[in-house]
Amino acid sequence: MNPIRSQFILNPDITHLNHGSFGACPIPIFNDYQKWQLELEKNTFNFFVKQGPVLLEKSRVALGNFIGCDKDDVVFTMNPSYALNIVIKDFGLKAGDEILATDIEYGAMDRTWNHYCKKAGAKYVRQHISLPVTSKEQIIEEFFQGLTSKTKAIFISHITSTTALRLPIEEICKRAQAEGLITIVDGAHVPGHIDLNLQELDADIYTGACHKWLLTPKGSSFLYVKKEFQPFDPLLISWGFESDMPSESQFIDHHQLQGTRDYSAFLTIPAALQFREDNNWNQVAADCRKLAQANYERFAEVTGGTILCPISDDFLGQMCSLSINCPDPVALQELLYNKYRIEIPVMPHDDKVFIRYSINGYHTQQDLDTLFEALEEIKATSNMLG
Repeated sequence: MNPIRSQFILNPDITHLNHGSFGACPIPIFNDYQKWQLELEKNTFNFFVKQGPVLLEKSRVALGNFIGCDKDDVVFTMNPSYALNIVIKDFGLKAGDEILATDIEYGAMDRTWNHYCKKAGAKYVRQHISLPVTSKEQIIEEFFQGLTSKTKAIFISHITSTTALRLPIEEICKRAQAEGLITIVDGAHVPGHIDLNLQELDADIYTGACHKWLLTPKGSSFLYVKKEFQPFDPLLISWGFESDMPSESQFIDHHQLQGTRDYSAFLTIPAALQFREDNNWNQVAADCRKLAQANYERFAEVTGGTILCPISDDFLGQMCSLSINCPDPVALQELLYNKYRIEIPVMPHDDKVFIRYSINGYHTQQDLDTLFEALEEIKATSNMLG
């Protein structure tokens, strides 16, 4: 049995292959989370007014050291969608502006950009990326075919959601900035998944989730903004806005003080980083990538689907997604869960359907064998897979 599995709270009766959606929190980190919740309830006023800000700064320091940025350039948010709504709502879009994105971005962010672009008379450009991708150069070339004189910024995922592709963000950001564009990166799947150094990447704005691959409790993410683009108006105007007692960072004041809320999940960052160190998580992640990638072509064979990229760390982390011919993705996902007790996303995206498996430290080859056997049986006994 995988010894790491015993450190997770996951239901043992289910094969969990959907870590990418919401993550999974190990017991030591969850215990740390509950510790902070208890501290909050023991002396609420002291926690919110005195202890909490100190603890939040400690977490920001730890996170900043891990992702390569200054503690005052990063604020905690509940999720990356919340973080990006801060940016997009106050981005100063004007009529005629264009935002260049790909057509494989996260659907919630497509909706957000479309909403605010329509209000401003701007345009959200979903530039087509051909699948399967064949090289970094192909992605870069196709992406910048959407560039025009009206482009104000690029918005792009570091690792995509439905297609699970690692995009060449370093090269794209460098080229975009040479064109005088603002660079906004959705890194929801990145922290704890692949190496991230924001100082080296040099993106202007970046968001990531800590509750996915960094293994913290749900509702723990961050927004990073370079100093020259701070602070952005907060979504919620509260005591930190035009503060009577301003700190050295207006960015922190605006977005950290958001009224009464339980930010215990934010305080678990040091415990999550300690868990990684105690369990040699860099090696665990490397083993997970190897396992995920070693099975990729095998699933294409059983589903009749298409792998989406060359099998290498340049394009794949611990998630793999296949394009499949499936007339009813909801029915397939429900069948896999209800009959085979497998939790895995089957996701429509435009005119395609993707099935995506995620591998983390609690998985073994047996988990993927369970999925393979289920898909083999479904293919043989139904018309759900073309």
